Amino acid sequence: MESEYSWKVFALGSAVFAAMTAIFGKIGVGEINSNLATFLRTIVILIVSALWITFRKDWVSPTTMSTKGILFLIFSGIATGLSWLCYYKALQIGEASKVAPIDKLSVVLVVLLAAAFLGESISLKTGIGIIFVTLGALIIGS
Repeated sequence: MESEYSWKVFALGSAVFAAMTAIFGKIGVGEINSNLATFLRTIVILIVSALWITFRKDWVSPTTMSTKGILFLIFSGIATGLSWLCYYKALQIGEASKVAPIDKLSVVLVVLLAAAFLGESISLKTGIGIIFVTLGALIIGS
């Protein structure tokens, strides 16, 4: 069983790799159209994911997967694709140090949407945190 500690390690890894994504992406879209850059990046992600799944022996038959799970992963994939297209266009025409903080307003949106659709609660501490994240993103991104 994975511990509470492990999700924090993966979340921190996600933040580190997301920062690298912004910097590498900004350099890349300086040389390549943002839409094509998103496509190329997606191919690399597909290859890396396939290699990781193979390494971990996580492949399963599609018939054993939940239809609801697959459907919502398709929706997630569409949202991810649209997010990346917007993000790379923003990186192409804006400063990475301003684009990334605005992009991180997704944190605020996740908290609000998780409360609305997943029934997650927003504690006083979380509420204060999303106010600070919003203010920080707006201050840095302006």
